[in-house]
Parts: sequence; C-alpha cells; structure tokens
Amino acid sequence: MTRLMQPLGATSPSGAWMRLLWLAVPLGVLCAALAARLAPSGAAVSVGLFVAVTALAAALMRRRYAHPRLGLCNTVTLTRAALACALVAPLAGGGFATTHSAIDARWLSVIIATVALAMDGLDGWLARRSGLSSAFGARFDMEVDAALGLILSLLVVASGTVGIWVLALGTMRYAYVLAGLFLPWLNAPLPERFRRKALCVVQIGALIVLLIPGLGALGATLIATSATLALAGSFGADILWLARRRRT
Repeated sequence: MTRLMQPLGATSPSGAWMRLLWLAVPLGVLCAALAARLAPSGAAVSVGLFVAVTALAAALMRRRYAHPRLGLCNTVTLTRAALACALVAPLAGGGFATTHSAIDARWLSVIIATVALAMDGLDGWLARRSGLSSAFGARFDMEVDAALGLILSLLVVASGTVGIWVLALGTMRYAYVLAGLFLPWLNAPLPERFRRKALCVVQIGALIVLLIPGLGALGATLIATSATLALAGSFGADILWLARRRRT
C-alpha cells in the first residue's frame, strides 16, 4: 500500500542503497528457485528482470532516499519485487502449457502471489513505525503493486481462464500514467483515499482467484468483470475530481 509521502530527500547519506544491493543477493536466489520451479526455461528472464529492478531501485534510492537505514520496510518491498519477478517465468517460458505440470505451476503461482499480496501494507506500516517513510518508498511500493497486477493479468490470459480483455485489470494504472503525458492535469496530486488501497487489494485478489485451477468460466467472468468495473470506477472518480479541480 502507498506509504506516507514525504519530499524527496538528498543522496542517501549512509549507503542504504548499497545494503539494498547486498539484500538482492539472497532474494535473487529465491527468485531463481521459484522461477525454476514454475518454468525452468523462463527462469533466466525472471532473474534478469529482478536484477534490473534492483539496479533501478538502488539508483533511485541513492539519489532520493535520505534516511540512514535501509529498514525492514524496503526489505519487504524488495522481497515482494522478487516474488513478482519469479511469476514472469511461465510467461517467458511460453505459458503454463509448456511446464512439466501446468496445474502445479498454477497453484504455485497462486501461493507466490498470495504471499506477495499478504505482505502488501506491511512495508508501509513498518516505514511509519520506524520513521523511515519516504517518497522513494511510497513510489517503490506502488510500482511493485502495479507490476504484480500486470504480471498476474498476463498469467490469467496464459491460463485461458478469461479472455484477453482481462488485461484491462492489469494495465489500467499504466494507461492512466500514459494519459498523463498528454493531459498534464492528470498528474496533479490526489488526496489520500482508502478506496484506492482497498481496490488495489481487490484487483490483486481477484487476479489470484482467476489463476486457481478448475474455476468455472461463468464464475471467472463475473469475478473479472466486477473487479475491472470497480477499478475503472475508482480511476474515473479520481479523473473527475482532477477535472473539476482544473476547472476551478
């Protein structure tokens, strides 16, 4: 979940970004082990993606994170990033049909995604409790949430449970960001709303349920449609609020 936003800090004074890089070593091993279990042919892509994510996070932390400690909050967020990257393996390996056991791979994907979802909110709570809230941490957390949603929506399509239209559930946030490039008023700050945090959980939770083997077509369609409409309504409410603020 989104943490308390603070002004961007100066260069990390005590090398917290270096500790992030050291932390990435065991988490990279975890990512590789899970990815190999999901789809051996796609494990290298998962690990490479995690390396890229870690390098980018460390670079941004070095410039924009002013706290002296890495903290458990950023440890949790990077762990969630490792889990999300592991889920890319079936996509890079050609889908669930190419794995040794498609059913087992889907169940493992459900477990990994559930753990990542269960850890969501923990990083923000830890940041506030330890006094390590930062704009970097909030953005890192938000981007991991968005990436997890995108990856899960692609996995749902690969599983054949729901049609390609379910990608709307995983790409809505990216479409909003893209629209902001052409409509700068969409980039104005929004007031804090519990609704966004709740719907993030609904979005990820719905995608996890859609990955469960044996889910009927009717039930899957209802779940996907309901979650997509709810998320679209949330984005619509924010866009309407920004549009009204722009006019006044």
